Amino acid sequence: MSINPRVEYQTDPSRYRHWKLSFDGPIATLAMDTAEDGGLHPGYKLKLNSYDLGVDIELHDALQRIRFEHPEVRTVVLTSGKERIFCSGANIFMLGLSSHAWKVNFCKFTNETRNGIEDSSAHSGLKFLAAINGACAGGGYEVALACDHLLLVDDRSSAVSLPEVPLLGVLPGTGGLTRVTDKRHVRHDHADIFCTTTEGVRGQRAVDWKLVDEIAKPAAFADAVKTRALALAEQSDRPADAKGVALIPLDRGVTEDALRYEFVTVEIDRAKRQATFTVKAPTAPQATEPDAIVAAGARWWPLQFARELDDAILSMRTNELDIGTWILKTEGDAAAVLAADATLKRHANHWFVRETTGMIRRTLARLDVSSRSLFALIEPGSCFAGVLAELAFAADRTYMLAAGDVSNATAIQLDDGNFGTWPMVTGQSRLGRRFYEDEAQLAAARATVGTPVDAEQAVALGLVTAAPDELDWADEIRIALEERAALSPDSLTGLEANLRFNGKENMVTRIFGRLSAWQNWIFIRPNASGEKGALKLYGKGEKAAFDLDRV
Repeated sequence: MSINPRVEYQTDPSRYRHWKLSFDGPIATLAMDTAEDGGLHPGYKLKLNSYDLGVDIELHDALQRIRFEHPEVRTVVLTSGKERIFCSGANIFMLGLSSHAWKVNFCKFTNETRNGIEDSSAHSGLKFLAAINGACAGGGYEVALACDHLLLVDDRSSAVSLPEVPLLGVLPGTGGLTRVTDKRHVRHDHADIFCTTTEGVRGQRAVDWKLVDEIAKPAAFADAVKTRALALAEQSDRPADAKGVALIPLDRGVTEDALRYEFVTVEIDRAKRQATFTVKAPTAPQATEPDAIVAAGARWWPLQFARELDDAILSMRTNELDIGTWILKTEGDAAAVLAADATLKRHANHWFVRETTGMIRRTLARLDVSSRSLFALIEPGSCFAGVLAELAFAADRTYMLAAGDVSNATAIQLDDGNFGTWPMVTGQSRLGRRFYEDEAQLAAARATVGTPVDAEQAVALGLVTAAPDELDWADEIRIALEERAALSPDSLTGLEANLRFNGKENMVTRIFGRLSAWQNWIFIRPNASGEKGALKLYGKGEKAAFDLDRV
């Protein structure tokens, strides 16, 4: 049996089966208490607070609720609702039943959720405390590592561990090993011992090796958690008395070959193995002042289009594996998009505007790391302006129609946001990445802010790949898409990731690089996934039979 089902990413607290969310003034507590029989699909039980994609979908939703619906929250405590077990990590039996693609997509989403925790800490004033009240292993420790502060109960048995190498024959590289070194600066010889032992490290040694920040005896643990949570809250500037914004369900229509939201549509052409994403500009006047913006809430265009695009990306990425090329289009009034951008900039320090900007930033980053070919097409009626121009700069190639009839012309329009408001996970703007931070090229692009850029100028500035005229447009685009569809998807995944992240490296790029390459390879090696591999035999009482050749 192999798991490769259709997945729904929308949920809400009334449907949670695995997390308990509670609030106490500036502190929110997210307690993981997985329902053993609550796996996303049959065939395995979520024992020992292990998790599958369904558990992480709930975690992602809970974090979104805290961001938008509870602005008074300054510290989020991640802990366990079970005795003596914090989290044992990803459910091994689920992984054993899963297709390779499922495993990789699952790991990618869990990492995006953890990266989102760190993103909120850095940009939104939300601080995170891991209250590790029991054994903490594998992906469970990876969740804790995403937090600002790790507090471990010192009960002589609770330990942190990354046992993937000794137990499963795979790399703890989907965030765990990378954060141990890049974030916590654990010495490499200590990390080597830590990652090759099943029992992990507990107590004072865990502090000494920088695996956790603090320990507390069981009798003092609850008080230590509260004290530390309040201290973290003091570092936050989130408002104590603001009214939250309800994240109402997205209005989405689903057919066999389409997803349709108010501002985003996805049309699937299965014969050509491609999908066309169209993002629409606002069609009505948008709120421009804080009170009105909050009143508009989840229907405020910048937040609504970001939520719709995020859901569409996740759905297509998980549920449509053979749709290898995504064509990015826009339509509507560019002036309306630029006006929305101006509002985001003018009220950048308002908590709701800041959270909306964060949502856009994380959604665009999700597009960057999606293993699909991205082609942007700029045609008459397009509005690749401001934030929507980021779609063109995220693409592997961007084609712009050089319209002969001036009345049928199209354009790109930049604003200040394109130079840093929505950075990639590298911390660079997409234009900065595009031009390798070349100051002259960036200055030339910045000089066009406030002015529509036509096809000839866009080519000269390096903003687009090519600008065919009306006679050549249809054939050139058709040939480019047909050629792409004929290439190896595996080769393209590696090519695109290398070219999209062509400059600066940081912890996050290393996490996704290791996921896309090292673990992608290790996961399908016989030592892990073969009939006698460690992942296949886990829990069956048999010892794995390894191919001992070093490759």
